[in-house]
Amino acid sequence: MNQKTKNEELNRLTVEAFKSIEKRPIIVILDNIRSLINIGSVFRTADAFRIEKIYLCGITATPPHREINKSALGATESVEWEYCESTTMAVEKCKTKGYDILSIEQANKSTKPDAYQPQKKGVALIFGHEVDGVDQEIINQSDGVIEIAQEGTKHSLNISVSAGIVMYEFSKKFE
Repeated sequence: MNQKTKNEELNRLTVEAFKSIEKRPIIVILDNIRSLINIGSVFRTADAFRIEKIYLCGITATPPHREINKSALGATESVEWEYCESTTMAVEKCKTKGYDILSIEQANKSTKPDAYQPQKKGVALIFGHEVDGVDQEIINQSDGVIEIAQEGTKHSLNISVSAGIVMYEFSKKFE
């Protein structure tokens, strides 16, 4: 019989231990995300996959904030983050590091997450505004566009769901 793992058996890292371990060379850029719950969810997922850093850009709120903390469950303390006034500033910082810049968006000439092979030492994944998506100017600055295949009637995923799918796929590329 399959037995559920107890909380004390999960071998959870302390915040200090998490900060000292090697991270995957993946940076998440949040481009004008308005939902505080979505921001917190991205932090929590970034913690789960040992993501290097999150850039919070434009109108994206920053910790500490009660609504972000509700869904982050403390991940704002473990995951490194930085605020940038513009997404372009964050993109430039990632280019300086030598990372592939990838917008997560529906676009012609897009690539599925599992099919993309990183060309550089790391990747920066850009997730856009809940209604407007990633700004076209930012897509133009990107090395590629990653699109999650969808087969239903909406062709729209919540940003926290998209981030979870894409971070999972890319974390496998940097195991």
